[in-house]
Amino acid sequence: MSTFSSTAYPVLPPAAAASLGPTVVIAPHPDDESLGCGGLMALLRQAGQPVWCVLVSDGTMSHPNSQKFAAPARQALREQELREALALLHVPAEALHCLNLPDGAVPLPDAPAGATAAQQLTVFLQQAQPATVLVPWRRDPHPDHRATHRLVEAALQHLSDPPRLLEYVVWAWERAEPADLPQTDEVQGWQLDISSVLPQKQAAIAAHRSQLAGSPIDDDPTGFTLAPSMLAHFAQPTELYLEAIS
Repeated sequence: MSTFSSTAYPVLPPAAAASLGPTVVIAPHPDDESLGCGGLMALLRQAGQPVWCVLVSDGTMSHPNSQKFAAPARQALREQELREALALLHVPAEALHCLNLPDGAVPLPDAPAGATAAQQLTVFLQQAQPATVLVPWRRDPHPDHRATHRLVEAALQHLSDPPRLLEYVVWAWERAEPADLPQTDEVQGWQLDISSVLPQKQAAIAAHRSQLAGSPIDDDPTGFTLAPSMLAHFAQPTELYLEAIS
């Protein structure tokens, strides 16, 4: 594995968040929004900018063998946790849009289900008219994250005036292979100072209780929880954003 480092990127002040304008955050799973962009979302709302969240997958595969929480119950629980996290970031409930694609098998845009999802995203973005869209880093080492990036790219191709596209990092902090790292000729990046809203971000992450130690889904020994080493990356006073060099 390789170290994904943010030290080479300049740090922008909190006020820089407002310059992104109305923003849509695309989250492959419930919790990606808080982990990758929670500070930025809080700062955008603080500045009075509209923020929407699109949840791509149904989130059911974190504890696939639970008997207490069958798949519909897992989906409901994780969506409830997401709504609580968004409320803590001051994102209104009506700003959440769910695509309900299968967790662990988010389709690519060249599959029929993926083409449909990309079309749904296009319609949503036409309605919301954001200035900026946030999407996982194109080579974030999780298939759903990579598929989500591809779906968003496909959706943006159908917009006459596409929004600015920024990429955030989730799994690459821990799992990046050398080929996953950003290259200086493909993207530029910057860090955002989120120290003033870090407690808000931490509260939003904590709202995703099913993904943390002491999860209420306690009957699946193979179930997923975020490791302390992983969570440490998202307790930092900055967030990293990458943008393709045009």
